[in-house]
Amino acid sequence: MAVLTMHINFLNPPAAPFPTPPSSLHFSLSPFSWTTFISVQNFTQRTSFFTLMGFRSSRSLVAHCTKKPANVCVDTGMMLFTLLIDIGIEEKGVKLLLENHPGLNGMPFETVRARFQSLQDIGFDGPALSKLIVKRPDVLTAKEMDSFTFYLHNKLKGDVELIQLQRLFNTTEPRFLVGFEEKVDILVHHGLPEDQIVYVLNNVKINKAFCLKSREEIERMLTYLDRFGGVEFILRRPAVLNYDLDTQIIPRISFLLELSGGNEDTTTAVLNKLPFILAYTVEHLKDHVEFLISFAGLTDQEIFRIILVYPNVFSASRDRKLKPRIEFLKECGLSSNDIFKFLIKAPLFVSLSFDGNLAHKLVLLVKIGYANKTKELAMAMGAVTRTSYKNMQAVISLFLNYGLTCEDILAMGKKHPQILQYNHKSLDEKMEYLVEDMGREIGELLAFPAFLGYQLDGRIKHRYEVTKHKLGEGMSLNKLLSVSTESFSTKKKKKKNAIKASSKPIEMKVR
Repeated sequence: MAVLTMHINFLNPPAAPFPTPPSSLHFSLSPFSWTTFISVQNFTQRTSFFTLMGFRSSRSLVAHCTKKPANVCVDTGMMLFTLLIDIGIEEKGVKLLLENHPGLNGMPFETVRARFQSLQDIGFDGPALSKLIVKRPDVLTAKEMDSFTFYLHNKLKGDVELIQLQRLFNTTEPRFLVGFEEKVDILVHHGLPEDQIVYVLNNVKINKAFCLKSREEIERMLTYLDRFGGVEFILRRPAVLNYDLDTQIIPRISFLLELSGGNEDTTTAVLNKLPFILAYTVEHLKDHVEFLISFAGLTDQEIFRIILVYPNVFSASRDRKLKPRIEFLKECGLSSNDIFKFLIKAPLFVSLSFDGNLAHKLVLLVKIGYANKTKELAMAMGAVTRTSYKNMQAVISLFLNYGLTCEDILAMGKKHPQILQYNHKSLDEKMEYLVEDMGREIGELLAFPAFLGYQLDGRIKHRYEVTKHKLGEGMSLNKLLSVSTESFSTKKKKKKNAIKASSKPIEMKVR
């Protein structure tokens, strides 16, 4: 047996629950085979150790240790206290933590320290770690934490975002972490690439998607979604895993499926074009459909065709956007069939802001001569939904600079409404080529404004260069460009063959 005597001076005066310092304290240190006796004399100063123990003041400490093992060991409670202080928890907070959660004191220190380390391995450090321990000290005592943190650190390389883990631990008890890896692996069995697991986990509510669902529930959900894109759909919108299969996913998809006439392929196309559509309740979807039936006079089949082109129609507010837009089209004289065709071609019209977008374009159209509340105005409004107001201004200015009048622009627009949506720089290049290289008059655009819609290098230049030596100089723009590529190639071959045939010498047979 060996006896060790230590004299330690302390720097900070403590406050403690003990009214007077005891002359000695006895500790039984488990799991270590230690018996420690502490004698206290003349306490006037303190350290964090004495704060923990409750001493008011001290000048020196004499510790007599009866030593059984070969190595010197430190008190478990003292080490835990020091560890909590070191991660940034205030002294007062540590006291409250240990008082309110006695289970921490009963944990082997090495186990607690290992869990501290595992939390650091998956991204918790500094303030994040101390905040987590104060709010959820059970992450240090729950055995379920071990397999969970091991999976995140070793299998997923600690790449799950810290904010995701903070949300998880703040809302979920450790007991719900059981079987987490097996639940995630169900996704892999359904075709999810392993390198996409972290992406999915970073874009779901982990507790809703996995922890609070059983393996059977997750399996059922994935099996159902396999009919509508499966893993590809989930990768486009991982948040779908947050939803409940029976009360959310099935009713919403069933509504779309019924609207499509039972066509799973087109329903799948809608879901993959706008995966967010499953965030809308059945009531929301039904409300929009019923409005388009009653106010616009559309049929279920027409509405679904519009949705297939532009599923974001469900994102447009019924009262703030849908109603005034449809009302405008009706005032312009469009029938239900006209409205259907309009929305197929220009569905973005129902989503654009009026004050910040449509109103400015409407003013420009009226300025160049479009009459208010006419079909021509409605068609022009539909054509310019995909361009900006500034580009429209630049296009009109470009036409005017080339000598065209507002009446000319209006005439071209009625024949080919898309001219106002083309990029002004591209138009400038085509018009310059028309005048400078082809030697044509700008006025020819009045007869064939669709010229401005063809690709300059891919069609206009190519066809002009091929035909200019024979027919190009006098050929109309319409005839030059509107004929199909196949027909144009056939004509070109015929002409080449004709030239070759005419150049062959005629053989005379002598009898």
